[in-house]
Amino acid sequence: MDTSDIGRRIAYWRGLRGFTQADFGQLMGQTKRWVQSLEGGQRQQDPRLSVLVRAADVLRVPLEQLLSDSTPPPPAGSTPPADALGVIDALYSPTADTDPPSLTALQRRLVYCCEAFQACHYAALARELPSLIVGAGQAAHSAAVGEQSDASAVLSRVYQLTTSYLHKYGPATAIPAALAADRALAAAERSGDPVHIGAATRRVSKSLVYQQRPEAAVEFATAAARRLSVDLTERGPLGLSTLGMLYLSAALAASSQDRTTARVRAASGYVDEAGEVAARQGADLDEDYTQFGPTNVVLHRMDVMLRFEDGWSALETANGLEPEALAGMTRERQAGHLVSVARGSLLTRRKGEAAKALLEADALAPEEVRGRPDTVNLVKDVVGSTPNPGADLRALAERCGLRA
Repeated sequence: MDTSDIGRRIAYWRGLRGFTQADFGQLMGQTKRWVQSLEGGQRQQDPRLSVLVRAADVLRVPLEQLLSDSTPPPPAGSTPPADALGVIDALYSPTADTDPPSLTALQRRLVYCCEAFQACHYAALARELPSLIVGAGQAAHSAAVGEQSDASAVLSRVYQLTTSYLHKYGPATAIPAALAADRALAAAERSGDPVHIGAATRRVSKSLVYQQRPEAAVEFATAAARRLSVDLTERGPLGLSTLGMLYLSAALAASSQDRTTARVRAASGYVDEAGEVAARQGADLDEDYTQFGPTNVVLHRMDVMLRFEDGWSALETANGLEPEALAGMTRERQAGHLVSVARGSLLTRRKGEAAKALLEADALAPEEVRGRPDTVNLVKDVVGSTPNPGADLRALAERCGLRA
């Protein structure tokens, strides 16, 4: 048995789980020096199987991952959740041969769904979106000449919301999300409304990131911002919110790549441009459900730093947020911020603070924590890096379907 390779793999998974050598030694019932020797291949010429079984259990990996460099099994959350399947199926449903709902009825239902999204009521969205997708498609298909622009605008907004909903589940729903985003942009172009075109462009940009094309995503968002800038500015706060969110989309796309000085500078520059737009807007507003304004710009600056794994700078940025301004954001944004705080705290090895932030997020918006693969994995990492998880953290892990 190649002891040095086993030690290397243990060191790799220990680092991935956020354990220090002292943390891992404590969980193994050993000392830090013992871990150093084990990882260096010096502790034993032939490590006992019981030691490796215990290490695999502590690191939460199959035993074979410590014995070979084989490809890990597909991670949890690699398939769409059951709730999302009806929404996905609706994207592929043919246009029904029945009378379409009125645009007024569709807009009323759309408002309800947008508010449900902002409140993190994703189960309600899963129930409402399939019929809304079909109904909006019918209305756009059969709209009279004078109503085609409005019908296309409603259809685009429905597809935009569908894209945002599917993006909550990450790579597992990336393909149908990309389809919805493309349809949203096509419908927006037919509407001729620069606000809908800009908003749909943001969804396409994010879908490009999930397709491992972050550079294309940056160019797509910034090109639209340049092209639409004048028209959006003329629309007042609604247009400015759309323009600012395009720059924030570019920043997130730029920070989805490996960290380099140039990429950090570019992503920060896009956040700065969004900040200038927010200053012109003058306040935090919820135009077109964007929550755009100075506070949202700070939240995105923090997220950019986290994507570059700069936890210290991210938490320092978060300290500059006004509590009253943050409390005025939607539940979805507040919960997302708490998850970001947890991620930054884990990066800086403040495991207690990470657990506290996750518990607060779960109390505020359970579906934002328990139903999202990225957040469930974060809970798993926080539990795994905490030698003695408290009862509340163990209970949260169980609610997320994890072994506490």
